[in-house]
Amino acid sequence: MNTDIRRRRSVEKDQPHQAMPPLQMIRAFEAAGRMGSMRKAADDLGVSHSVVSRHVKNLEFWMAVKLVTSSPRGLRLTREGEIFHAAISTAFELIAATTAELRPPSHRRTLRLWCMPGLATRWLGPRLPEMQHLLGDTELVFRAIDRLPDFSVGEADVMVGFGDPDDLPVGATLLVHPRMFPVASRQWLDAAGPLESIAALVRAPLIHEENRQQWADWFRKAGVAHNALQGPRLWDASLGFEAALAGQGVALATRLTTGDEMARGRLVELFDTDIRLGAYYFIAAPARRKDRAIRKLHDWLAGELMRSEAAAASSSDRSAATGAVGPTL
Repeated sequence: MNTDIRRRRSVEKDQPHQAMPPLQMIRAFEAAGRMGSMRKAADDLGVSHSVVSRHVKNLEFWMAVKLVTSSPRGLRLTREGEIFHAAISTAFELIAATTAELRPPSHRRTLRLWCMPGLATRWLGPRLPEMQHLLGDTELVFRAIDRLPDFSVGEADVMVGFGDPDDLPVGATLLVHPRMFPVASRQWLDAAGPLESIAALVRAPLIHEENRQQWADWFRKAGVAHNALQGPRLWDASLGFEAALAGQGVALATRLTTGDEMARGRLVELFDTDIRLGAYYFIAAPARRKDRAIRKLHDWLAGELMRSEAAAASSSDRSAATGAVGPTL
């Protein structure tokens, strides 16, 4: 057992016990569990990484139980952490729902939509007029961002996120599970020459997002072994797309975000693969999940994304029939 926890339990015998931990500790832990990272939780709350880490450690000391552990993919909740996080998340959602009920109706005429940067810029941006027409006189506030909003403080009403389809946030619904594949510019291909196999990609300049996990997962599903992967780490998929377009290496992409550039011949899909790593999902603030505008937006997004992915699949089949760049997997 952790020394601090043992010391905490010893102190508890001699001091009266509060009914609830200090709120700043709870807020830090809720954000850390929701974001899966101390650093992202710090960005979410507008404080430093050390403040969040200290609050979470103090909460563990206060409760005399281990709540979080570190893993190669970031922060993970222990069994006790999952139980406590589910409880406080429900409490925050209840506060948000009650707050929304007490607000004047005029506050509900605005719909604040957050979306993953790549999808926001490449797919949803060109469809904004259609989406605004769908929403009628509801004012749309649109932000491209790669983290979940804090619904309990009203940061947003809706998020279109991207994550593991088997581990979506509570209350989220899956929109589309797209195929993900390597892309490069004609400029880069002309300079680098043809790649004889998927295994050769390991030696190519790979463009990563925040970390190298996505490429590692892709190679694992492709059945290709590798050692430490190299290449620049950028902040999000949108930056990776721009880097690939500029001829700086190979990025992972979907047809939803690269379809137009591939149709123009500016980006080329490498190899004919069918690998799916994550899914786009829709999640709304608990207080607004029954709103007519929210339901309409969800149904429209689900339909349009599925149609786009189906059209992309047909295009991919036609490309494979005329000769793909690399072997089929």
